[in-house]
Amino acid sequence: MTADRFIALSLFSAALEGVDPYRSLFARLRIQKDELEVLTRRGSRRFPLKKFKEIFVLGAGKAARAMACACEDRLKDRLFSGLVIVPHGQGARFSRVRVVEAGHPLPDRSGLVAGKHILSHLQKATAKTLILFLTSGGSSALYTVPTPPLGLKDKQKTTERLLKAGATIQELNAVRKHLSLVKGGWSARWAHPATVINFVLSDVVGDSLEVIGSGPFAPDPTTFEKAWEIFLRYDLIPRLPQRVIGHVQKGRKGQVAETPKKGDPCFSKVTQTIIGSNRSALEAARKKAEALGFKTYLLSAEMQGEVRALAQFYGGALREVARTADRRKRPLCLLAGGEPTVIVKGKGQGGRNTELTLAVAREIQGLKGIFFASLGTDGTDGPTDAAGAWADGKTWERARKKGLNPERFLEENDSYTFFQTVGGLIKTGPTGTNVMDLNIALIGRNPS
Repeated sequence: MTADRFIALSLFSAALEGVDPYRSLFARLRIQKDELEVLTRRGSRRFPLKKFKEIFVLGAGKAARAMACACEDRLKDRLFSGLVIVPHGQGARFSRVRVVEAGHPLPDRSGLVAGKHILSHLQKATAKTLILFLTSGGSSALYTVPTPPLGLKDKQKTTERLLKAGATIQELNAVRKHLSLVKGGWSARWAHPATVINFVLSDVVGDSLEVIGSGPFAPDPTTFEKAWEIFLRYDLIPRLPQRVIGHVQKGRKGQVAETPKKGDPCFSKVTQTIIGSNRSALEAARKKAEALGFKTYLLSAEMQGEVRALAQFYGGALREVARTADRRKRPLCLLAGGEPTVIVKGKGQGGRNTELTLAVAREIQGLKGIFFASLGTDGTDGPTDAAGAWADGKTWERARKKGLNPERFLEENDSYTFFQTVGGLIKTGPTGTNVMDLNIALIGRNPS
């Protein structure tokens, strides 16, 4: 399956090029006749630069470094100052924008200090300030300023408990917003009356602005009551810090201010535009697959749910396609994207992509000519150094020949160790972007 792996990586590379954060932002940001023109999905908006005495470039996320570079190259000497927060190991030096490295997926003190600096910029902004904010995947963890009296450890423990419980990104961010001074529209409140343009690289299903990065500049439809319901759903109340429980309880009683809602004047000078998404990546991969001779189907950019259930769906689809496909004609390529969840019960190592691939390997065992790969577009699958993994109809058999019990690895959530031992890990390193995951299935290219 070496050739199939090469093809999958070429499709993955094409997908990344389709959501390259530098090119995506640079193409949407122009200076014409002393006006800043921003291209959006609905057309373009112009901002006379003479109105502003200062310009800030601020933001956080896995693509923030590349997005900041695009801003510097477009604005050049017009840029006043800036600060962006990126994951550890992805720093860089720019002439005007300071890049700070911080923790992800769990926030750390570096992110807290940098987050407070961004908050300070927002609070100092006036009606003559233009803020270009850069939001991408990972910003919820990187841009963290807890609401007093909550501290960093409270946020860390709460995030960790929700992740292990298998909470969706929507649920996780609903809670984050209600423990934060900057999420859930609060950044818009602090920045008002400045003009804000928030450039967004979407890493959530549905591209909801109130969910991406926990919606720092978007009206928040969730409430303290919603956060409490999430605690109950995952039986987290006995396992969360008492200060977090007390804070949410006060919010439910109206003793703590709710997040800004739709219609709040603080959003009147905010413009938000999505510069890339999972669908953008999938479309780029589809074009590449067609160029390579595959008959290609784009299933969905909104795959979600628990990985075992998603694996059963893929297994059924692949068995049916393999049974009905005419392999004397063009081979088939199925593409999908999204972000499933993993309920962690074991003590193994892995992420949602390796976990999904191992679960799919169980479903397709014994089938010929089937190849499947799942990859995180950020190049990092959970707390591992892999982007994901690949499997075929012989993966299960290869494991058993090595004396391994694949079911045991699934039970222990130890998919990384499984593929490290059997073969199948895919390591790309950090990609500098993030639009969730890419699932690739190749059928009938090699029936052996």
